[in-house]
Amino acid sequence: MPKLASQPNIHAMAELRYQMRLFLRFSENAARQAGIEPQQHQLLLAVKGLPHGSKPTIGVLAERMQLQPHSTVGLIDRLAERGLLLRLRATDDRRQVLIKLTHDGEKFLQRLASHHLEELQSVGPKFRNVLQRLLDDPAETHPEKKQYPGGAQKKSRRRTN
Repeated sequence: MPKLASQPNIHAMAELRYQMRLFLRFSENAARQAGIEPQQHQLLLAVKGLPHGSKPTIGVLAERMQLQPHSTVGLIDRLAERGLLLRLRATDDRRQVLIKLTHDGEKFLQRLASHHLEELQSVGPKFRNVLQRLLDDPAETHPEKKQYPGGAQKKSRRRTN
């Protein structure tokens, strides 16, 4: 069982957050350059990447996207208008609506995913290293001397006579 951290490794946590944000910014920009909004890209990815055995219902997709169902419906509507998604009735329960990528949606997502994979291969080692630092040593067990901008160190306030 891992030892509980007495002082969380804030530096590693901050670096992880920074690396995540860099990738998310890349992803947002890539989606916009491809002509869709970032959440639309996330929805295409959620539909295609559902775990085996999960049905692509509005509720499941809303959960995967961490959105309210009505917001998910709006995203589906816009992607369906563009011909990237379609709605189907479940065969076992005709009340249930299932979401599926169209052929164009599959091709679109494949191109965007390939672009993302290239970026992940580039930034992946940094990401992995900082995550590994957190997993291996979640606490700052060896905090360095406090560094200040310009490399200066905080001076001692003890008086010397």
